[in-house]
Amino acid sequence: MSPESEKQGSGLTLVIDQGTFSTRALAVDAHGTIRMSSYRRVSLHRRGLALAEQNADEIAESVHRVLQEVMANSTVRRLGVSRVGLATQRSSVVAWDRRNGKPLGPLLSWLDCRAADWLSELESHAQKIKTLTGLPLSPHYGASKLRWYLNHLPEVKRAKSGGYLAFGPLASFLLFHLLQGQPLLVDHANASRTQLWNIVTRDWDQWLLDLFGIPLETLPHCRPICHNYGVLREGGVPVTAVNGDQNAAIYSLGRPRKTTGIINIGTGAFILRSTGNKAVDHPTLLTGLASSGGDWSEYTIEGTVNGAGGALDWAANQWNLGDIMTSLPTWLSLEGEPPVFVNTIGGLGSPWWRSGPAPTVLGDSEPWQKVVAVVESILFLLHANLETLVDTGQVVSRLEISGGLARLDGLCQRLADLTQLPVYRPAETEATARGIAWLAAGCPLHWPKPGRGRVFRPQKNQALIRRYRKFLQALG
Repeated sequence: MSPESEKQGSGLTLVIDQGTFSTRALAVDAHGTIRMSSYRRVSLHRRGLALAEQNADEIAESVHRVLQEVMANSTVRRLGVSRVGLATQRSSVVAWDRRNGKPLGPLLSWLDCRAADWLSELESHAQKIKTLTGLPLSPHYGASKLRWYLNHLPEVKRAKSGGYLAFGPLASFLLFHLLQGQPLLVDHANASRTQLWNIVTRDWDQWLLDLFGIPLETLPHCRPICHNYGVLREGGVPVTAVNGDQNAAIYSLGRPRKTTGIINIGTGAFILRSTGNKAVDHPTLLTGLASSGGDWSEYTIEGTVNGAGGALDWAANQWNLGDIMTSLPTWLSLEGEPPVFVNTIGGLGSPWWRSGPAPTVLGDSEPWQKVVAVVESILFLLHANLETLVDTGQVVSRLEISGGLARLDGLCQRLADLTQLPVYRPAETEATARGIAWLAAGCPLHWPKPGRGRVFRPQKNQALIRRYRKFLQALG
């Protein structure tokens, strides 16, 4: 069990939340209230469904900008910042020059699966990899991406030969740029998503490094999620927690009950359930680390959906619909049965772990109905993961939802109807920011809810159930 205190202590907690499409900095007080925030968009470059890149320099610059804006705020200056927490998108990797911090190629996004063909050659080792890492063999994780750098980029090969190559999760690249002394460090959660990290020993695994051909000396040193990482170059404030975005999100209201399923819907969608201090091995779902200290760990079991907000972006572009988010609340409230959308955007995540058929709409419909079908497909994928979770003995009695799409009442009610579970939506849906703030503040026992949330009670919806079954049949 992690050490906890009754109060957070003086000063604000500064949170950096770096996601696929945006970077935010938020100042959070002892009551979990956001006192100041700053936001910057960042770009994602996609070339087809397999290639997804970002500019690591653009992301680092966005982090510096939002930090400066929050630190310059008069309220923040008056109250003071005592600690910093960093949460980042998981499974995205960077290769850089450790002499000057310059990227040696594009950031390869967690959505990128360019190394799928190369990775298929390791299929005979898939079960051992799953046992060691808690992850199925998949090109979405970092190991095959790091191997792609070495196989295809001359700059990376030269840096390796010259002894100045550093690469690893995005979190390690940002820590290098944020902290005094430019250390090479990474937290347990982001390290685990490289598929090179042993979930039992909590460190890089030599057998995995040899299998993927990744030199140990190029990787950052692993540290617990709750740890003193050093101090910011700007302001000298200590960084006391680093985590993956979804892992941090489960702590938005403090430590969750074990029977609560935590759903976070952003570019991707994820359902996580805490398993306490025990790592639970599952054949098709993920075993992960939610938080850790020097001598303790808290684990999760996780289902992952690749195409959530990303699927809606795909639909808007594919069908020339422009800004669909403005119209979605109305469309979700309209009468009329939508078609079924076969959502394989980004490939099928758990529990299938394959590419699946091409994205397609089953049946004729109006454009708005097709968008509603995409929303429902996200819930269908989440429900398939929930059913897989429950079928293996993991009790889930309620759901808690967060993320940008959680603001849609029609989505939340459909989720309750589909799962036949109550769905709680907190008043503040910025789950990642609140969660990493709680961890950085030392996991305080008293962490007030940010106002009164809303509970969506399950109702009978046989038409929705029929569409779900048709969806599963279409996936084969």
